[in-house]
Parts: sequence; structure tokens; C-alpha cells
Amino acid sequence: MILMKLCPNLDNQDGLETVLEVPIPEEMYTKMGSNAFLRWQNLCNFMKAQSAFCNSSYLQASSDNEFLTLLKILGTPLVPFRVDLENYMHSNPIQDSSIEASTAKYIIQQFVAATGGHLALRSIRNMYAVGQVQMQGSEMLQGNSSMQTRVNCEFGGFVLLQKNPDLWYLELVVSGFKVSAGCDGKVAWNQSSSQPGHAHRGPPRPLRRFSQGLDPRCTASLFINAVCIGEQVIDNEDCFILMLETDSEALKAQSSSQAEIIHHTVRGYFSQRTGLLTKFEDKKLVRMKTTVGNDVFWETSVESLIQDYKYVDGINIAHGGNTITTLYRYGKSHKHKRKIEETWTIDEVDFNICGLCTETFLPPADLKREQE
Repeated sequence: MILMKLCPNLDNQDGLETVLEVPIPEEMYTKMGSNAFLRWQNLCNFMKAQSAFCNSSYLQASSDNEFLTLLKILGTPLVPFRVDLENYMHSNPIQDSSIEASTAKYIIQQFVAATGGHLALRSIRNMYAVGQVQMQGSEMLQGNSSMQTRVNCEFGGFVLLQKNPDLWYLELVVSGFKVSAGCDGKVAWNQSSSQPGHAHRGPPRPLRRFSQGLDPRCTASLFINAVCIGEQVIDNEDCFILMLETDSEALKAQSSSQAEIIHHTVRGYFSQRTGLLTKFEDKKLVRMKTTVGNDVFWETSVESLIQDYKYVDGINIAHGGNTITTLYRYGKSHKHKRKIEETWTIDEVDFNICGLCTETFLPPADLKREQE
């Protein structure tokens, strides 16, 4: 897919082309109308009002708000642990570690070497990435019915910025809907084109997308204190499995009075041949509390295959992958599930961008924080 960064100005033939804040795939632009003029008008309206512009299946969502919620779940999730990008190999002393934990540290050392080595990784002060996504989903099905994703696809693009030590910002546009998320070093947040900003509970944490082969420092810091639980073949590659289980104190800090996180586990599959991360898993179970006692459980399972590693300024970065997210809701009177598949590619990556200031990562003015 070709990523559009400029749009012709059809209101004024001699005018400058419009620079898109978030580059979009040509397939998304084509859906905006049956001719060039309609596409231009719809794009202008979208940029002004941040509203949807095209007829679409929207991942089988029943409403615009549901679609935006799905985009937040898919596009802006956080890992359950805080990471240290400047001291990414910091860990518990190896003499105090179990054999499984010591093995994991050795695997991460090989991963760091495979992605460019300490000299290259420690030279990173900031980075940016531009990419595109293609999504398709199933309907919310009852019971144990088999899930099949629909043929219709949603196209979109994203821009991702990061600055040491823990600042980041994401803008994601899919089928005319926009969600953004970020962290100013104090609080992580997300918002959408029609919903106010929402602050995440707990300490500031990185976006999961960084750990999917995009920032080796984030992956190393995340798994340096993991344990090795075995081996598995992934895409014909023998891989070591590293696992992290979120402790009870962290789960409590990230929970609220209405939503209790029961467990949150991440796994990384590292190739024994190349040392690179080939698969990332994230499983989370949340209990939504109700006043009548009929609590509802949401189980989210994410599996990302990470592919197409390429060197950029001496750093080995994954430039593509496929993510399958399964949502399972159950309780006394609920039993539904849904599957959404995302194919993502990275079109541009660069490091140490001049002029990337701290103000870029400020949260929105209408940010809402949950009460303790």
C-alpha cells in the first residue's frame, strides 16, 4: 500500500498541496468518495470535524463509539510495566536470580546484540515512526461459536514519536476515525475524535507497539527481569519463551473502583538462531463491577507475529507484522467473543530528530483523571 502524505488542493489549482498530519493509505483516501472533488471535500470535513466520512463495516461495530473503543483497545494499549530506556539492562543481580531468570538475562543480552548492540542503542535520544495498518474483524458472537473475520478491511495510518526518558505520543487514523495517546513522563492518556481524554491509572508506561520490535530498548527493559519458561517453534524458528507476570501491587495500582485487573501476563518469543523477537503475547483479565452483583469479565488476548527486520542507522527494527486480538466477555448473563486482525507496516523510522520538544507530549486540556 502507498502512504499519502500530501493531498492536492482542488479548491485552488495554484494553491499548495495539503500536508496531512497523519499520512493515510491510498485505499482509505479512495473510500472517501466516488470522484476527486468529493474525496477532497470529505477529507477537508474530516480534518475540521474529525468525523467519519465513508460507508464501512467498521470492524463489525454496532456504533461509532464502539468502533472508537475497539481502536483504543487495538491501537493504544500499554504494557503493564514501566521501562527504563536509558538503563534498559538494569535488573536484579544475577547471583540472586533463579536459573530461569538468569537464562532470560542471557537471552536479552543476545537480543541487544542482534538489534545493534549497546553503542547503537545508547545513542538514541528520540525517534519517530510512520506506518499504516489494515484491520478486519468478526461480529460479537454469543457462546462458543467459531469466529471468522470479515473480508472487508479498514485502512489507516499512524505517527509515533518518542523521547527519552519516557515521553511518547501516537496519532492513529482508521477509516476517518482518529485516536491519540501519549505520555508526558507523569501520566499516560488516550483520547478520540469524539471522546475526552482519559488518564491511565498507575505509573506512566510505554505503548505496547514499542515492544513489538519497534524499540529494542523497550523490549530489553521489559523482559530483562522475566523468566525463561521453555521453548516453542514459531514460523519454523526455534524460540525461547520469556514470561512476565504482573505482581499484585501493580495490578492494584492500575485498577479502579469499577474495573479490577485480575491478571496481566506478557510473553516474548526470541529466536534461537537470530536472537530477535519473533512473537509477542499479551493476556489480560478484567472484572467490571456492577451494583447488582452480576460482575462482567473481559478477557483480552493479543498475539503479534513480528517480521521484516531492517537496519536503520545501525539499529535492527521490525518493519511489519500481524496482530490478532481476541475479546471475550463473560459473566452470569454474558458470553460473547470477537476477533480482530491487524496487519501493520512501518514506512519510515528515524532517530535523534532535531527540534522534538517536550511540549509535543503534553496531555490534552480536557484530560479526565479517575478518582482514587
